[in-house]
Amino acid sequence: MPDSKAARTLGIGLIGTGYMGKAHALAYRAAPAVFGDLAPVRLAMLCDATDAAADRMATQFGFARATSDWRALVASPDVDIVAITTPNALHHDMALAAIAAGKHVHCEKPLALTLDQARAMEGAARGADVQTMVGYNYTHNPAFQHARRLIADGAIGTPVHFRGWVDEDYQADATLPWTWRATRAQAGLGALGDLGCHLVSLAYGLMGPIDSLIADTQVIHATRPLPDGIGHAAVENEDTASAVVRFASGAQGTLCTSRAAWGRKSRLDWEVHGTTGMLTYQQERMNELHLFQSTGPAAMQGFRTILTGPAHPPYGDFVPAAGHQLGFLDLKTIEVAAFLRGIAGGPRHAPTFTDALAFEAVIHAIDSAARSGQRVTVTQAGDHP
Repeated sequence: MPDSKAARTLGIGLIGTGYMGKAHALAYRAAPAVFGDLAPVRLAMLCDATDAAADRMATQFGFARATSDWRALVASPDVDIVAITTPNALHHDMALAAIAAGKHVHCEKPLALTLDQARAMEGAARGADVQTMVGYNYTHNPAFQHARRLIADGAIGTPVHFRGWVDEDYQADATLPWTWRATRAQAGLGALGDLGCHLVSLAYGLMGPIDSLIADTQVIHATRPLPDGIGHAAVENEDTASAVVRFASGAQGTLCTSRAAWGRKSRLDWEVHGTTGMLTYQQERMNELHLFQSTGPAAMQGFRTILTGPAHPPYGDFVPAAGHQLGFLDLKTIEVAAFLRGIAGGPRHAPTFTDALAFEAVIHAIDSAARSGQRVTVTQAGDHP
């Protein structure tokens, strides 16, 4: 049923102005220009930690008003969509308040610090007349969506095995100062919450729900120097995590993540092994998909590179020629467009809070399995996008 708010311009309220805040601001400005089927939006209100910072960033991003009080933004009658791009610990309270106020919510991942908080957020959204979106923007890549179509069409036979890696090196240097990201009270999980959940979102989209897993985690740098240079503080969450998973389909797989992998800047790589072929992908070459099919003479078989272009929608809405490349911010624009269509009563969009809860159930199961040394059943599989 079309949303009653869709007939008028939608007011955007943005909480947080870091890198992801800027990504949201740019995407909400760009989406109506890139796609011709969206309700118009207004950049209504921006919130930052101080009035001075909020005023400065509202001017830079093009928002009409600014505040340092996120509750005032949530309550404002000219805000229809609340975009939450704050540190993880703030997501839960902000999202619940926005849902209670009848606002649509666009929240960055992970949903919350704990699985119980994420469940509370999903339950509140499911019981309200609002739409939700979570910032798993890699799932909106035309190359990823084409891979899903190839699998559904049987291009590689039956998927039997998944291998995935997501690595960066932003915590590889032992001399980097301690921050809130090292604490469970402020960040929740470590590499799993920052990076691993992205890999889970892709695994779900390609292979379906994960039923059970065994896992191990590691803290590489047990302490880090305090920012003032006096003393050290403990690192409470994982630098690396590895899991062997079993999907509901019966297929198996491995998931590995590290925030301390020297030289890796945005490694988000995966392989889907099928009974008659294979698909592979590398995020650092995000406009390429590699397909192997075991057909024809053996001497002619090999991987072929599929370069994304207008044949892989919605690439053509950005640029009319293959090889010119989409980027990270373009994926966020596609994400925003899907959300706006969903608010207007269009096709089901994803990932919603329900989808994100399923992803977070997996990363918390990895943490639990690593602590117990036992195979863990994923109790909240949910729907996959």
